[in-house]
Order: sequence, then structure tokens, then C-alpha cells
Amino acid sequence: MVILASGGNCCELTGVCVTGKSADSRGWAARFAMAMIRAMNSPLLLRNPCPPGACDCQRDELLDRPGADTRVLLLTRQEEQRLLERLENLQSLEDLERMQQRMFEQLGIRLHIEPAHGEVRSMRGIHMHFDTHPGLCRKTRQSIPAAIRRAMEKRPEIAWRLLDSFDLFGDL
Repeated sequence: MVILASGGNCCELTGVCVTGKSADSRGWAARFAMAMIRAMNSPLLLRNPCPPGACDCQRDELLDRPGADTRVLLLTRQEEQRLLERLENLQSLEDLERMQQRMFEQLGIRLHIEPAHGEVRSMRGIHMHFDTHPGLCRKTRQSIPAAIRRAMEKRPEIAWRLLDSFDLFGDL
């Protein structure tokens, strides 16, 4: 399983959170923490294989390679949906950068986000690509950037800050 946020000292057993929130209002972080506790005694769940010919993720080759970094296979479809939901609800560029760092730390995947070399007229002009990583499903490589684009459409200030960070306006 993948932890995508930090913090929170909640106790699902008592239904009371030290932050004063009820068990139902704590959100996905507390539910995820409890799922992690339950999963500690069970074997790790790996992502199901893609249908033959439908993907180029090289999942089987990754599993056959001794000593290979298989963290990306911990991103099950359910965890992927939670990640996409989190990415769609980004609040700032710092939040996006934090999520990029967490994906690298926990899954070993690195996402690069940068403006196109010409002018950027829409969210499509912001290029997003992953470093080559065996085990990363084609569908996931498409859905993560799509979720980030949806977040940027909801909050265009994220895109503006990203463009500013690449010095869009030059020395004006």
C-alpha cells in the first residue's frame, strides 16, 4: 500500500481523533492508516497484471528480475484511484511538488512537469512525462497527468505558478 499524505494521530478504535474530529470526518489519511495497520499482518497486495498485449508495463519481467525495485507494483487499482482523487484536488504548486516527491519516495516513479518549448495556450501546453520505469502501467502513465491537468483547470493559479517557476516572463 502507498501512503500519500503525512500527519494525523487518529485512533479509529475509539472514534476520536486528537485533532478533535470524529472518525468519519478525518478523511482518507486516517482510513488509510488503519488499512496499513490491518495490512501489516497480511501479504503485500500487488497490482493485477494487465491483459496480454494491452500494456507495455513489463510487470512480469520486473517480478522475474532479482533485486528489482517493485514498489510501483504496490499501486493497486484502488490505490491508484485514491492517488488520482488526491491529484485532482491539488490546492497549490507546493502541493503538486509534494505529491511528485511522495510518488518518487514511495513508488520510485519520477514525474517531470514543464511548459512546452513554444508558447503555452492551454493545459495541453504543459508537458508531463515519467522517467522510464518498468512496472508502471500505460493507463497509469496517462491517468496521472490527466488528473493533474484537471486540477490545473480547476485552479489555474497552479499552472501560472508553474509557468512562473520556469521564468515564463523572462526578465520583465
